[in-house]
Amino acid sequence: MSRVDTAWLRMDTDANLMMIVGIWLLAPRLGLAELQARVEGRLLAYRRFGQKVVEDAAGASWVTDTAFDIGHHVQRETLRPRQGQAPLDALKRRVAELAATPLDPSRPLWQFHLIEDLDGEHSALVSRIHHCIGDGIALISVMLSIADGGKAPPTRKPREAADEDGGDWLSDVVIKPFTELAVKAIGLTGQGVGKGLDMLLQPGAPLAGSLDAARVGAQVVSDVAALALMADDSTTRLKGRATPGKRVAWGEPLPLDEVKAVGKVLGASINDVLLACVAGAIGDYLRGKGDDPAGQHIRAMVPVNLRPLDQAYQLGNRFGLVPLVLPIGIANPIERLVAVRARMAELKGSYQPLLTMGLLALSGLMVKPVQSVITGLFAKKATAVMTNVPGPKEPIRFCGRTVKQVMFWVPQSGDIGIGVSILSYAGGVQFGLITDARMCPDPETIIERFAPEFDKLLWLALMAPWPGDP
Repeated sequence: MSRVDTAWLRMDTDANLMMIVGIWLLAPRLGLAELQARVEGRLLAYRRFGQKVVEDAAGASWVTDTAFDIGHHVQRETLRPRQGQAPLDALKRRVAELAATPLDPSRPLWQFHLIEDLDGEHSALVSRIHHCIGDGIALISVMLSIADGGKAPPTRKPREAADEDGGDWLSDVVIKPFTELAVKAIGLTGQGVGKGLDMLLQPGAPLAGSLDAARVGAQVVSDVAALALMADDSTTRLKGRATPGKRVAWGEPLPLDEVKAVGKVLGASINDVLLACVAGAIGDYLRGKGDDPAGQHIRAMVPVNLRPLDQAYQLGNRFGLVPLVLPIGIANPIERLVAVRARMAELKGSYQPLLTMGLLALSGLMVKPVQSVITGLFAKKATAVMTNVPGPKEPIRFCGRTVKQVMFWVPQSGDIGIGVSILSYAGGVQFGLITDARMCPDPETIIERFAPEFDKLLWLALMAPWPGDP
């Protein structure tokens, strides 16, 4: 197992399990036998899903599970709603329970749970996959491949398979000083971090000029200092010591075309608009609790993909993290959007994603207590983990059924108590939250605030001058 994946394996705590949890709502209903047959025929083509993890003093290894049992990994779930509880609310409660339930370490680290009859019309498929198997981009690629018409993973040569399992291609960059090879790896030629990393595998690629080298060196020094000297995050009711209980919530999608239009009129990206809504919803939630967030901000650790998208099927974790400041204390929606846009611009050209991934690779070499100290630093600097993932533009089908809605939740490390997920799918974009049950026992009240925050920006965009107006 690579050093980075080993770090994610060891990051589990009683309060925060390193699982990516997702859900598909399907119509019409799906039966267990069909689901098991599809998983055996498609998912197990990725050999990682038939392997368990064996740890020793040197690290961890992937080993084929000779006693693999599809019945353990693909199970039927029966919801038991409380009196008067709607099926969807019962589903949210069960997803929260599953998010706080460890996977069996003696088996491959994933499970699918099928609620065959959610409400008389839909089935719900809940997936739980440990982060050491792959990051969000990789796992979305896998889930799309098992859908109807999905492409099977490319056939790999033996050398490629070996590189996937043991190639700690980034740890060399971190452990070694910033030599000429390391400079190439951080994208000296300006082709982007993902392409820059590929240069690590091409030692003969030409270097850029000395001015570029000086500029990159200065940026690296600046980013290292920023990570090291970053103050702990603001103190709010959303920050504290994490506890094992979880809550989950998700909302109805916003029309993606409207989000694009608002961004165009207000001179912002889709990302800027959505993140401004996140900051506004959290700030309004705190005000609703009687707190005053004026002048405050919180940080969210945001994953940044560091691999070419056409290699997502290879699984594993190849992403870094950047700390994004969310201005929760700015009540004016336009001022908040401008602040978010400025902070996003500051992150462009940063090597912090590469540096944080390198830190994770380095921590994978350490014993768990030392690794916990390293990864605990991230928790002190942030209140939330947040990810924004583009999904398919058209509805997908699975075993002949239509996937009506898709949602997933990112894990939180250390004492971080909030995970924010933004997912676009089939013309809509929606928000999901997973929260620590003590820090935020009512995440649905934050979810309810996303649409009103977007509506404020929508109305302001409609009132803006349009081309041709006098």
